[in-house]
Formats: sequence, structure tokens, C-alpha cells
Amino acid sequence: MKKIVFAIIILCTCTGQAYSQRPRIVNIVNFIRDIEPRDVNITKEVLYQTVVKQIALMEKYQLGGTFLLQYDALTDPQYEKLLKALPETKFEVGAWWEIPQPLVEKAGLKWRGRYPWDWHADVGFSTGYTPAEREKLIDVYMADFKKVFGYYPKSVASWFIDAHSLNYMYEKYHIVASANCKDQYGTDGYTLWGGYWNQAYYPSKVNSYMPAQNEAAQIPVPVFRMLGSDPVRQYDTGLEHERQGVITLEPVYGDAGGDSTWVHWFLREFVNGASMAFAYTQAGQENSFTWPAMKNGLEIQFSLMQQLRDQGKIKVETLAESGAWFKKNFRVTPATAVTVNKDLPGSDKKTVWFDSRFYRANLLWQQGTLRFRDIHLFNENLMSPYFTKPVSSNECRFFTLPIVDGYLWSSKEFFAGLRFKTIINNKEVDITGNDPVITDKMEGVLQVSWPLKNIKGTLQILFKEDQLEISVTGNPSVKWFLDLAVAKDKNVPFVSIERHLVNALSEGISYQMIAKKGSFKKGAAQSIFQLHPQGQQLQLLFKSSGNNKS
Repeated sequence: MKKIVFAIIILCTCTGQAYSQRPRIVNIVNFIRDIEPRDVNITKEVLYQTVVKQIALMEKYQLGGTFLLQYDALTDPQYEKLLKALPETKFEVGAWWEIPQPLVEKAGLKWRGRYPWDWHADVGFSTGYTPAEREKLIDVYMADFKKVFGYYPKSVASWFIDAHSLNYMYEKYHIVASANCKDQYGTDGYTLWGGYWNQAYYPSKVNSYMPAQNEAAQIPVPVFRMLGSDPVRQYDTGLEHERQGVITLEPVYGDAGGDSTWVHWFLREFVNGASMAFAYTQAGQENSFTWPAMKNGLEIQFSLMQQLRDQGKIKVETLAESGAWFKKNFRVTPATAVTVNKDLPGSDKKTVWFDSRFYRANLLWQQGTLRFRDIHLFNENLMSPYFTKPVSSNECRFFTLPIVDGYLWSSKEFFAGLRFKTIINNKEVDITGNDPVITDKMEGVLQVSWPLKNIKGTLQILFKEDQLEISVTGNPSVKWFLDLAVAKDKNVPFVSIERHLVNALSEGISYQMIAKKGSFKKGAAQSIFQLHPQGQQLQLLFKSSGNNKS
């Protein structure tokens, strides 16, 4: 088995040119089911009227968007009449790729669900079927969609779509955009953990959750991340539980997308924070939640989005338009960021998420301290277990390769992370600082400058597509280091820790973290390892190599 290599080298300079502000894109995506078996009070008429009122509210605020049809709704004449009446210049109709009973039976397959629509991963999603069966399901849906609307859908989205299906839809039906669920652990029985955290990416041909590193290995359909996760709180919610809660832009959640303070905060940071190539969020809601639950939240959001659009601060467009723009501008997945410079009232937290085709990383400031809350490596050759065969349980799990996992390696009592530390009075203590400055003025580079408090100097961090550079300036004699500490009794992927090398194993893949300049030191107790710089400088080079397949 070949290995994936992480090289850590230490440098202090970067190059790049200033580039103009990139778009901040909002897709309003509402997806439509024709049945809701979980609640007898949610009738077909209730579901239909929810969509009618969504359209009316979008028209009130002069906002366009995308409606995605599950197969049972596609074959319901009232949705055909309703959606055909929408102006094509503002609205898009596409496919929502959950698999209900009528689609399965029309494809000549046996329905195994508990209800006519069953949300379990082995029944209601493409992962529950063989590749040949997936193609039959796609062909039936596409034929009936074209019969109704006269064309094939340009956008197909779901909580998750396997790579075989996504590539088949692209090659045969030429879809231009897809979308999948936000990162989450266990919610609704679906785990997507460690992936490209927001915006969009080109997926690997063998793993739709995994960003591809090379153009030849990617499906040329951008996958946008749905739901508008809270960049500060969503990651940590549900620690030590089997399933996370939801803190997103979805309007049905009263402490998030349904709350005026939260919505104004979320969109303020969305507009003002460094985002690199572009910023993105998805608004809207599936009709299963019904109109009374989403009405207030959508009113708050759409009113504000109209204002921001009219001010030229955001661009509201269809999912297909965003997909076409992405493909026109990016040959491979670009580097992007999500930045929160000021948190909700009562909190001093700040955060930034960096994503590229090689890795993702998250910094979190809290009470004047700083830690890497998350670092995951991407490898296009890590084949999804669902690529060639159906899922064997009613849940699906998608992972990448962890270096730091501040959720799975934490407890309620101790938050795991790669912390910035120093020595004061012969004791190891957290470095403290003032407010960071996070900028994206240089193309492909995210720069973090953090003025320090308990030691003299400024911490500088440069995120680049395949590397991460860290240095302390203004204090050539200060001792500082990074310390990876995790909660007790947590499993970590590290096989061995050597002076210049850390070996790791996860998802059947061997990978390494190599210190070209600087050195590792094995930790004690909850500390896994420390990383000490040389000459006040660190550089981490993130690249995947080899031809590993699980």
C-alpha cells in the first residue's frame, strides 16, 4: 500500500497578487416531496400549499431560486401546473434525489421500504442500490422529467448521492450542478465528516464526498454544500452523543435560521468575512416541515436578502446558474474560506474555515486563546464503500483523513485541538492574543495576523492550496510550539511518532505528517505530540500521493 504524504516545512514568505472581490452567492433551494409518512397531519394538500406559499414569498421579495422535485412530486399534476407557470428567467426546476416507492417499482425493482417514502439510507437513497439499479432509477426519472418539462434537469441534489450515480447523470444527462448535506455526525442517520466544509468542490470519480486533487480524477460537476451551517457552533454541537443537533440557516430552527438576531449575524459575517474565491450559502426548506414552521424564518431571511442583493452585496441565483459559473471559472476545486470576525452577542469566539482540494482546516479563537479545531486531508483515491455495492445498513457514513478532529476526539470536559503554547515561568501555557486580522487580498492565500498579549510578537499564518505556513515575528527569542491534546480514551489514527515523522492510518489509508524543518516530540497523558518550530517558522505541506483504494 502506498502512502499519502503530509510534509511540514518551515518558511516565512509567500507570493501572490491582489485580486478583486469574488461573488457572494445565495441559492434559495426548496425541495418537494409529495408524501410525509412521519405525521398523518401532513397531507398532500398541506405539502402542496407549503410550496405555493414559498413561491408567493419569493415573488414578494423578487427573489428567484430552485425547486427540486422528488419523483412522487414530479408525477403529481398539481406540481407540474404550479412550476410550469414560473418564469424561467428567475426559477429553476430540478431533481431531488431521494428514492420513493413509485420510482423503484417503475424501474422494475422491488420496494423494500417501510413507507412509500423511506428516509433510511438503504432504501431512500441511491446508496441502497447496485450500480446497475442506480442507472435504471436515473433513466426512469430523467425520462419522466423530460416528458413533463420538455428537458432534462440541470441540477440534481440530495443529502448524499453516490459517485457512480453522479457521474452517470453527468455523462448521459449533462447535469451542471449538484448539492449535498452539510457536514454532520449521525444526524438523521447520515454522517458526512471531514469534507470540504462549505462552498463547492469537484468530487472524486470514486467518492462523491471526497474532493479530487486532479482534473482527470474528478467528476466535472460542482457539489455545493447545503443548509448554511453555523461556522462557530455547528461543529461542536452534540459532543459525546451519537447524533448532532442542527444549527443552520434552515428557517424552522428557532435558535438559528428562524431567529432574527442569528440571521442578521450570519449574513453580516457572510458578506464581510474573507472568503477567497467566493462565498456561498443555501437558503430555503423542504416542504415536509410545512409552512407554519418556516414562515417567520423565511420572512426574516428573504427581506434581508432582498436588501443585500439590491445593495450589490450578494448574488441570488439558481443552483444551475451557480454550477455553470463555477465550471466556467474553475478547472479544479478552488481554495475558499468562511470567516467569522465577530460572534453573536455574549460570545468572544472567532473562527475561520479554510478549504482547498488538498485539505481543510479550522481555527477557533476563544477567551483570547487559539487552537486548530480541525484539520483533515483529502485523497481522491479513497474509494467510497458505496461506490460499487449497496450500503449494508440503514445509515451512511462518509469520512476523510483526520490530522486534528476537535469533535470526535473531544469530551464535554475537554475540547481536543492543536493548541498554540509558550513557556512562561517554566510552565507550558496557552498563548493569548488580541483580535486577529483575517484577509484574502492575495489570490489563493488566506492570511491570519494575530497580535499576541502574554508574549511579545505577532503570530502569522498563511493558508495556501497545498500548504500551511506559520511564524512568529517581532520576537526572535520566544519559545512557542503546537500541542495536540485530546480527551481521555479517544481513538486517534497515529501509528508512530518520530522526530521528523508522524505515521497515521484511517479508512484503510496510510498517511504521514513530515517535519522538513522543526521536529515532533511525543506527548504525555492527553498530549499526543508537540511540534516545535525552527527559527520561529513552520510550514505544513498538504499533498496526497499514491494510488490507495479501500
